[in-house]
Amino acid sequence: MAKKKVASRAAAQPAVKKKWSGHKTAAKSSARKTIKKARGVSAANPKAVKSKARPKQRIAISHHREEDFKADGLRAYAHYRDLGIADATHGLAQAHVIRLIGPCNPAEVSKLHYHDVEFQMVYVLKGWVKTYMEGQGETLMKEGSAWTQPPRIKHLIMDYSDDVELLEVILPAEFKTVELAS
Repeated sequence: MAKKKVASRAAAQPAVKKKWSGHKTAAKSSARKTIKKARGVSAANPKAVKSKARPKQRIAISHHREEDFKADGLRAYAHYRDLGIADATHGLAQAHVIRLIGPCNPAEVSKLHYHDVEFQMVYVLKGWVKTYMEGQGETLMKEGSAWTQPPRIKHLIMDYSDDVELLEVILPAEFKTVELAS
């Protein structure tokens, strides 16, 4: 028996669309069901672990005020302006503006160290800073320069301008710094 030929392409399209749209819908719904089952703890899957919810983050707004620069940070040769990120994120991250106090004293500043962090990024807002990073060597960072430092990378500051200001973002907010013998 011969198949009946469809008279036009337009007449054939609804049948094709109907066939494929039904197929896609069935695939999506079964995939969603599978994902939902995998997420929760059930009698069939008692070892499934629910992820711990982080506390809700707040908005942090910080406006420039000279009196907010404090000598209470990691380094004695720097003043820090906390941007409120650590409080707003419940310790997930911290951000601050750092002013290195000039003139640079390499005996005090140039100490090889690393930070036990998950992420660290620095952006030069003003002035310049010369750094050394393990595997990178010496680099002169100027206004507008930015860099990341992988976790536990050995680094040091070699020199800086008297007017340098840096924006630093670090995860997590609390971390350990380890100074190394030169």
